[in-house]
Amino acid sequence: MRIFPLVTALTVVAALYFLVMERGTLFSFAGVVTEAEAQTDDAPDRDLVKVVAMRSVAQPVDSSVVLRGRTEAPRSVEVRSETSGLVVSEPLRRGARVSAGDPLCEVAPGVRRAALDEARARLSEAEINFRAAEGLREGGFAPETRLASARAALQAAQAGLDRAVEDMARLVMHAPFDGLLETDTAELGSLLQPGALCATLIQLDPMKLVGFANELQVARLTEGARAGARLAGGREVVGKVSFIARSADPATRTFRVEVTVPNPDNSIRDGQSADIMVEADGREGHLIPASALTLNDAGELGLRLVDDEGHVSFAPATVLRDTDQGIWLAGLPTEIGAIIVGQEFTRAGAMVDVTWREEAAQ
Repeated sequence: MRIFPLVTALTVVAALYFLVMERGTLFSFAGVVTEAEAQTDDAPDRDLVKVVAMRSVAQPVDSSVVLRGRTEAPRSVEVRSETSGLVVSEPLRRGARVSAGDPLCEVAPGVRRAALDEARARLSEAEINFRAAEGLREGGFAPETRLASARAALQAAQAGLDRAVEDMARLVMHAPFDGLLETDTAELGSLLQPGALCATLIQLDPMKLVGFANELQVARLTEGARAGARLAGGREVVGKVSFIARSADPATRTFRVEVTVPNPDNSIRDGQSADIMVEADGREGHLIPASALTLNDAGELGLRLVDDEGHVSFAPATVLRDTDQGIWLAGLPTEIGAIIVGQEFTRAGAMVDVTWREEAAQ
């Protein structure tokens, strides 16, 4: 009979069908776990990105703004001649202390004294002519035009005298303020022309410290804030912020900051290097390794945080200070878990396999 080969063929076909098309169902019925299923069950654990994180609690931060700068004399002027002539005064040597109004250079009057005497004589003559014209006009013996002409001559004579007096006053050049001579005054017998240098005068008390703050630093500064500085020689001085620029330098994008400090003995020199520290409002922050900083998709600077269950989130942060131990960040929650290794291989909303590092010593 041919029925047995037919049954055998049907049995083989059915077995092949279950092995190929329903393999999973068949193995499940038989209680066998396949390699693929085992891989599927273990995949979530093996696919998680491994990261290292640290726990941090916010602490008060000394948020003083540190600037690199220099000393600068608040007043400096070049005293120059307004007229020409030979110098007849003994020179004052550089370093001499002078007061406002002290004579620095004097030039010979030449013919200017004679011009002054002539101007005085012309004024006297014009006054006499004016009084005579005025008397005749009141008596009806002179026209109005004669009186007007005499008045004009009187005013011209007065103007001539004023010019002669002013020209004589220009013979002596005076110190405009208290200060120190940075150069010798003009030498005796030298010829000065209009615009020629008599002396350079600087004022060193109070002294001005000049620093330059970036865009983040300048937002934390206020005029009148206390400030201190360490000069190149190690001397420390204390003063107050007297000026903060409203416009940035177009080349460096920094803002000029000026600090005024007392200098009664003029011991602080113009042009010394200075490290300036300006007092700012204290804030709370976290000390995190600088390498942990990252950017989100919007370009914001911050940290990727992780909780105990491995959920990742992103938190924007503000830099307070950069130190040898790390960077102080503000704008974060009081207690955080910051990813410090592997933060670039994950993103907000992902799950990670986190290893906690001992809390950094702060």
